[in-house]
Amino acid sequence: METVRVLAMAGAQVTMAVRNVETGNTVANEIMGTTGSRNIKVAALDLASFDSINAFVSQWSGKLDILINNAGVMALPEVERTEQGIEMQFMTNYLGHFALAQGLHPYLKAAGNARVVVVSSSGHLLSPVIFDDLNYNFRVYNPWDAYGQSKSACILFAVAASQRWIKDGITVNALNPGAIQTNLQKHVGGKLRSAPELHKTPAQGAATSLLLAASPLLEGHGGHYFENCNEAPTVTVRPANYEGVAAYAKDRNNADRLWELSHELTAQYIK
Repeated sequence: METVRVLAMAGAQVTMAVRNVETGNTVANEIMGTTGSRNIKVAALDLASFDSINAFVSQWSGKLDILINNAGVMALPEVERTEQGIEMQFMTNYLGHFALAQGLHPYLKAAGNARVVVVSSSGHLLSPVIFDDLNYNFRVYNPWDAYGQSKSACILFAVAASQRWIKDGITVNALNPGAIQTNLQKHVGGKLRSAPELHKTPAQGAATSLLLAASPLLEGHGGHYFENCNEAPTVTVRPANYEGVAAYAKDRNNADRLWELSHELTAQYIK
């Protein structure tokens, strides 16, 4: 909501892609009422459904300057899978966004200088992508490991997409918004686990997304991971304060492997 609000205040035409269109319309009307903008649209999109992704892409027209991939689900208590057998956190947080970005690529390219912003998390420090068992067909399911895997995948997408799409004028970066009290915590008691001094308001949490979406400082720079409105250092051991980006999430070999695997997983479902 805060990301949409600030973009609307800046004069952007914003499409809110949401699962619940009724709620989306309520939010859009609230934002338009407080900002004076009349350029907010609402469209249905469920990132756990390839059919929904296809429908959204098929209805798009015109260039697309900024794509912010920020839908998320966290720490589902029991393993859930899509009808294709894909673990739900991996699908919602990463693979659905991958499919969406692929479908919208022609419109991003048409903009000539587009940006893709991928919302990851410090939770990526909990797990790399386990390529041999993405969907917990062999491993014992752990809600936080699954969340961490999906968020590591988000960063690897930024690395891989930047390499491949820079020729099209598209830059891609990932970020950690920080610890923000939202409905994301609904599966973990509705509370943040981090120290209170690390907590952010929704407006503070949206700041890094907006930096990557619009700042001239990021012109032509992609494949990076930001937190607190700065590029994060690469770490090889999980820090106690959960700051920094894991080396495995920036590794180009991992990024290339995930890119190819993602194409395999989505090819038969994406139109």
